[in-house]
Amino acid sequence: MSVSIRLAAERDAAALSAFAAAAFRDAFGPHNTPANMDRYVAESFSAERQAAEIVDPTGVVLLAEAGSELAGYVRLVRGGPPTTVAAPAIEIRRLYVDRRRHGAGVAQMLMDATMDVARHEGFRSTWLAVWQRNARAIRFYEKSGFVRVGTTVFLLGDDEQTDWLMARAV
Repeated sequence: MSVSIRLAAERDAAALSAFAAAAFRDAFGPHNTPANMDRYVAESFSAERQAAEIVDPTGVVLLAEAGSELAGYVRLVRGGPPTTVAAPAIEIRRLYVDRRRHGAGVAQMLMDATMDVARHEGFRSTWLAVWQRNARAIRFYEKSGFVRVGTTVFLLGDDEQTDWLMARAV
């Protein structure tokens, strides 16, 4: 089945909430406590939070769909680059693909769409934070031209984790 990319609409919030929570748990659940996962998912992936992020004028949410099924998504946030990144910059805040579609080109389609948005809006850089233990994502970002430019702390519940800051020119 072919995959298409489109802008999310507020009506997508409930489906995105369920997808995002499942994708996050799938990716990080085995490496974190259930309590920390539950807390983070409740705070970050409610339908209300997804609706707010979809309509937030500082962001862009793109959905990858295979028919009527979500295959992945990316949330972009304009601005806020670390000092090591050329401004203006756009952040990849989240990029998740359904595990069943890993290796099928969905992540690359979302990355290509991200770069299209960045170019169209005149950004010089794209940046992101990725958990240092997420080897699969790091390999994908490196393959996509991102390089490590620093570190930051990500708080998952009560667990402080180290994320790598990665960036690339648009």
